Amino acid sequence: MLSHHELLQLKRWNTPTIYNGWEQITQRDPAASGFNIEETRDFMPQMGPMVGYAVTCVIEPSSAAHKRHRNAASEYRRYVAEIPGPKIVVVQDLDKPQVIGSLWGEVNANTHRALGCVGTITDGAVRDLDEMTNAGFKAIARRLCVGHAHAMPVRWGCEVEVFGRKVQPGQLIHADKHGFLAIEPEAEAQLLEAARFMDTNECRTVIAAARESFGKNSTDLLDALDAAGTAFADAAQKRFGGGRGEIR
Repeated sequence: MLSHHELLQLKRWNTPTIYNGWEQITQRDPAASGFNIEETRDFMPQMGPMVGYAVTCVIEPSSAAHKRHRNAASEYRRYVAEIPGPKIVVVQDLDKPQVIGSLWGEVNANTHRALGCVGTITDGAVRDLDEMTNAGFKAIARRLCVGHAHAMPVRWGCEVEVFGRKVQPGQLIHADKHGFLAIEPEAEAQLLEAARFMDTNECRTVIAAARESFGKNSTDLLDALDAAGTAFADAAQKRFGGGRGEIR
C-alpha cells in the first residue's frame, strides 16, 4: 500500500490527471478498464477528490429477508475496521435501476468516518446530504432518496460492480466529480510519479504552446502546436515507452 503522504499527493490532482498517468503505466486497455462506464454524481464536489482503498459491500434495500441475519451490521463493521485506511466504501445496490432506500445517512457517515473511511461510491442513493457533508464523508452516488428501507449489508469483502465497473476489495480508488478510477495493484507504485510527470509534460509543451499564442499568425500558431504535440509525445515515449503519449 502507498504511504499516507503519497496518497495525500495523489489527492492534489483531479481524477482525469491521475488517469493520464495511469494510462502510461498500466498493462491493461486504458479504454476498457479502470474507470466507471455509467455516469456518476458527486454530491460533495466542494470536498475535492477522494483517495483510498476499497472496502466493498452489497445491499438490497427492497428485501426485508436480510434482516434475519441480526449480526450482519456488526460483522460488517468489524470487516471495515480490520482494513488499513484511508478507505472508500464501494456499495453495489441490487435494487438498481430502482431506488428503494439508502445505506447512507448521518449515522452511517459518522460511523464509517470513525472507522477510517473517507467516503463512498454507490450505484444506489444517499440521504442526509448536509449531515454527511458535516461528517466529512464524501458521497458519489446515482441519486438522493428519502428513506433507508431495509438497507443493511448483505455481503461484504467481495467483488462488486458499480457504474459498470467491477471493483475488488483493497483496490486503490481515486474519485471526484468526473467519476472514479480503480487502480490495479501492480500500477500503484508508479502512479504518483507518472501522474506528476504527465501533468508537468502538458504544462511544458502543449498547454504552454496554446497559452503563448498572442501575436502569432495562424501559420506560426499551428506550427507551434504541432511542435509542442511532438515534444509532448516524445517526452512520454522516452519516459514510459509503449506509444501512449497521446494529447488529450
